[in-house]
Amino acid sequence: MFRLCVPLLAIGLTACGDEAVHFDRAEPGEALSAGAATVMKFDQNAFSMPSANLSPLRRLDFSVGNSFFRNPWVIAPASTTARDGLGPLFNTNACQSCHIKDGRGHPPEGDASNSVSMLVRLSIPPTEAHADVVHQRGIAPEPTYGGQLQDMAIPGIAPEGKVRLSFTTHRVKFADGHEVELRRPQLDITELGYGPMHPQTLFSPRVAPPMIGLGLLEAIPETALLANADPDDLDGDGISGRPNRVYDQVTGETVIGRFGWKAGQPTLNQQNADAFFNDMGLSTSLLTGNSCTERQVECRAMPDGGEPEVSDKILSQMLFYTRNLGVPARRNVDAPQVLAGKTLFHRAGCQSCHTPQFTTDADAAEPELANQLIRPYTDLLLHDMGEGLADGRPEFEASGREWRTPPLWGIGLTQAVSGHTRFLHDGRARNLMEAILWHGGEAEQARRHVLEFDSEERAALLAFLESL
Repeated sequence: MFRLCVPLLAIGLTACGDEAVHFDRAEPGEALSAGAATVMKFDQNAFSMPSANLSPLRRLDFSVGNSFFRNPWVIAPASTTARDGLGPLFNTNACQSCHIKDGRGHPPEGDASNSVSMLVRLSIPPTEAHADVVHQRGIAPEPTYGGQLQDMAIPGIAPEGKVRLSFTTHRVKFADGHEVELRRPQLDITELGYGPMHPQTLFSPRVAPPMIGLGLLEAIPETALLANADPDDLDGDGISGRPNRVYDQVTGETVIGRFGWKAGQPTLNQQNADAFFNDMGLSTSLLTGNSCTERQVECRAMPDGGEPEVSDKILSQMLFYTRNLGVPARRNVDAPQVLAGKTLFHRAGCQSCHTPQFTTDADAAEPELANQLIRPYTDLLLHDMGEGLADGRPEFEASGREWRTPPLWGIGLTQAVSGHTRFLHDGRARNLMEAILWHGGEAEQARRHVLEFDSEERAALLAFLESL
């Protein structure tokens, strides 16, 4: 996967094939990960700020959307008609409960009553009879429990089950003898409320991702994403990134996916509507009815909050909020150790998938998001990450081994915001080095390169990542 990089000490560059990487100084504006939208906040509220270039009036709109993101929804019927209709089956009663402080979720602890900020996707191998639903949803849902296990319910309705993760461990050794313990999760679902699951059920535990910069990712031109795609690896570098092709509920067309761990959602509005529907049991004009399956008779008979339960106005306010959560500035971009780590990041070939920068479209959905030079460190494409990270569960065109490259911006503030450092789609990695060492497939060569790093180089690489 990696391209050999040769230090050119006389001119302060590292040459990677036809690419030169500065290692002795930061690039102009490199600290501004989101361009003019970058925020200067680095504490537990770092992911909860509006884009820095929002006007005072637009910040009021942001605050309205924020209230619907933070405050809980209630059971129907209720006097609070704007927020009723929760459930009957759900994973949480507020967006903030999963995306705590707009940050990263985590697996459930051993004594937790529910999984809260981690959910479990479900599906079965599709047949010809599933063609229509697979076209629209990307999967064939499990017949009794649907496409997502919901471990909470309103009174009088049984939750679908309880979710726990246990772990087995193995150790990985660096060339200098340093060892790191990696944990492999084992999913355990108990107390099934509606009988046994299909014998071929496919499971995919997934933690809630950070919310920052989503509007900017949506504003990256499609042509820029496709320019990085190389599904047949024609350049022979071992990287064969490709876009997921998914169903757009508004247009009825198949388009490029950008959001979700497998890029299964095409737009932020559809991602939000899907979260309302599956995470909280709330209907929108995009996804109507309820998430109860036909076999969950009592669930389908419960009162609702009207149709839709989330009005188009509230959905629009939520969209504005989620589009404009600002990205914090980088820290210590000029520090020698950080610059050394940046060089090592490129030398290992990590930038082949974690694309450092893009310029957003001039015709972005919001003017504040337009024409911004951003540094998200993602290509938003699918990559085969190897058997170690595979969930075995296809989603639209993504295979059971493929994942969308997650953005790295803000990753160094995970502890400050979320109070933990759990990484990867299921939270198995307890720190950044563990996350790196789980990379396989197209990233196997990069992983092997990192395993050659000595203690000083490992510290530099981590210092660079923690500066993002």
